[in-house]
This record gives sequence, C-alpha cells and structure tokens, in this order.
Amino acid sequence: METILIADDHPLFRQALILAVSRVAPQAQILETGTLAAAAAAASTAQGLRLILLDLKMPGALGYSGIAMLHAERPEVPILVVSSAEGNAVAEEARQLGAVGFLSKDSDLGTIEAAIARALGGRAPAASLATGPEPLPQDVAGLTPTQLRVLREVIDGKLNKQIAHDLAMSEATVKAHMTTIMRKLGVQNRTQAALVARSLGLDLRH
Repeated sequence: METILIADDHPLFRQALILAVSRVAPQAQILETGTLAAAAAAASTAQGLRLILLDLKMPGALGYSGIAMLHAERPEVPILVVSSAEGNAVAEEARQLGAVGFLSKDSDLGTIEAAIARALGGRAPAASLATGPEPLPQDVAGLTPTQLRVLREVIDGKLNKQIAHDLAMSEATVKAHMTTIMRKLGVQNRTQAALVARSLGLDLRH
C-alpha cells in the first residue's frame, strides 16, 4: 500500500489536503503530522511512502529547513511544498532544495488535486539535479540527516566535544562529518558552513 505524508500544523487546511489526496489516490494510507520533528520521524519509518505534502511554516521549521530535513530522510520521495509564502523566488528555492513543486495555500481544491497528481506521476527530487556544477542549495540538499544535525549544532556555536556529547558520537566522527559537510558546501571552515546555512534560511533547530 502506498503512503502519503501530510505535514501541516493547520487542522482545517490539513483536512483540505486529506480530501484532495483521497480523491487523487483513494487507496493511499494518509499520515498526518503537525510539527517538523513528527514529520521527520514519520518519514523515516513510513512504509511505501510515495509523496510528502509539506508546509514551510510549521513548528520546528525555520526557512527551508523542513525541505532539507525531509529530503535528507527520504531523498527518493517527492516533496510538494504547500505554503502561504508567495513569490517565484520562494518556489525556486524550494525546488532547488529537493521539492518537486510549490503550491500556494490560496489554491482551489482542483489545483491542489492536479498538483498532487503530477507529484505522484513519478518525478523524484533527484531527477531535478543537473550534472556538473550545482547551485549551493542542492549541495545542502545532499547532506545526510546526521550531517544536518551536526550542522545544526555548529550553527548553535558548539565545539566538536560538545557536539560529540550531544549526538552520542566520538569527536573523530564529528570531525569526519564536518569535513564532509564543508566539502559538500564548498567552504573552508565551520564558521563559513554556519554562515552559508543561515544565509539559506537553514537554521536547523527543532
């Protein structure tokens, strides 16, 4: 059985999304979450997950951190962003970070259903990544869940020893993750990594 995850903290709009999903994919199992932490937990364990409908502005999410976290958990699962944020720049940033589409909360039910149907049509986030040099947001999308957690700790100003304690890993492991993070972000030190993450709205505290 295919599963669709709806991550939105507004009960009424969540019901609208459930209605749209039930019309497009009547056999699908629907999971509902109201926080980013709950969404990440559900995404990591859900069987047959085919699509994630994600609100950008929900508890635990800052900037585009929700897309980054869920994309890291399940990079093969399409993410359709549903948000009250407006503007082409927001939609483009969402796509660069792994989302397959962007849907305004002002959309009517028919538009929502059409967007869900397109997202279920087989387009995966990885398909949008071009070969060769990539924009920085795509490099961020390539970080693993553990690397994102380490980066979150770096943003909070913690040293390797503190990070190792908080995440229950050795300092050597933290250093290895930091080396990989800096390589993926194309930066030379942890300060630059934190600045890059903040500049993209990826303060990953949750």
